[in-house]
Amino acid sequence: MRQYGECLHSCPSGYYGLRTPDMNRCSRCRIENCDSCFSRDFCTKCKAGFYLHRGRCFGGCPAGFAALEETMECVEGCEVSQWSEWGTCSRNNKTCGFKWGLETRTRQIVKKPAKDTIPCPTIAESRRCKMAMRHCPGGRRTTKVKDKRKKKKNLMERAQKQHSIFLATDRTSQ
Repeated sequence: MRQYGECLHSCPSGYYGLRTPDMNRCSRCRIENCDSCFSRDFCTKCKAGFYLHRGRCFGGCPAGFAALEETMECVEGCEVSQWSEWGTCSRNNKTCGFKWGLETRTRQIVKKPAKDTIPCPTIAESRRCKMAMRHCPGGRRTTKVKDKRKKKKNLMERAQKQHSIFLATDRTSQ
């Protein structure tokens, strides 16, 4: 390749090889922040700190795409549906008999990512909620736990367990 009258094995950074039967020369890439390119309008490797997406260099990947840090390339990310409505507030599969319970909402994975290294966002969420009926009709009152911190900790542990069970059943159904 010729670069300013000098023959080179390959073109320097920011240039690409332009070959025709009559000439071999290096031409400058026209893409900002491009380290090497295939043609003047298609980058193949961006400068450090920039991500490659469809032949261009960006400071970050566009919406719907995720960065592969080892190649600094933007690939299609995981696509999920909208969140469902919050479910019924319940505790121990009951909708009454307690002051506090949990409600859950979910969303589905619409499109799996191109590479397994790109994680999908969470597909289930649980949150603490106040039960509509603290006392069940015709039922006994539940005993109160004196230590409120212990009660809250137990509730959070159950939420995490319920969330894990949901994720496991959701994965097996796909």
